[in-house]
Amino acid sequence: MSHPSAELPFADDRTSRALRPAGNGSVHATLAGEEVVLLALRALHWPRGATVFVADVHLGKGAALRAGGVAVPRGATATDLARLSRLLESTCATRLVILGDFLHAAAGRVPALDAAVLRWRDAHADVAITLVRGNHDAKAGDPSAAWRVDVVADPHPLAPFVLCHEPAQPRTGFALCGHVHPGVRITGDGDSVRLPCFVLGRRHALLPAFGRLTGLALVDAHPGETRVAIAGPRLFVLR
Repeated sequence: MSHPSAELPFADDRTSRALRPAGNGSVHATLAGEEVVLLALRALHWPRGATVFVADVHLGKGAALRAGGVAVPRGATATDLARLSRLLESTCATRLVILGDFLHAAAGRVPALDAAVLRWRDAHADVAITLVRGNHDAKAGDPSAAWRVDVVADPHPLAPFVLCHEPAQPRTGFALCGHVHPGVRITGDGDSVRLPCFVLGRRHALLPAFGRLTGLALVDAHPGETRVAIAGPRLFVLR
């Protein structure tokens, strides 16, 4: 059984994860010798690179579901774009990297989505955006040129990191990955809750899904890995 803990595990090598606690919904870590910050906003901040990384935004998923006859509430796109704005403003990042699945499906590319993203993009015109093409992006199609998003193939180097959508264990560099939508189940006092999480290993990290209309895939702890659960505005390192 996993329990949230304020105590952080000892990291036996600098490349895997030298974790230390931090306030305001964040945990600091050292990955491949670089200081990064795990954020409760479901993002990873690389201060020296002035970069934030997110994965699996799945814009347009609500519209795609409605087109398929599933009645889901509207507003997910506006909510996720507002969260991206909050992320950029709170970190002062000048680059946003999306580790795949920015768009959900071709059916979700409705005029309202395009208009919302264009307004959002104009508000962050000075931020460079890179998308590592994911499996949903391949089916949905690349973003409109007007969105000013550089699209690259998986894997893509950004030393000392390797940017991936699907999980990878690179021979050189440290992989930042998405795709899995990792989560954990926390149990206690007869109750249980499923929470999104980061997974930090010796040569790769899995980021939680950023989009709110995304599910979770429960992940077990493997030797050499640390899971960091997100409970609202707080982070917990799991034993």
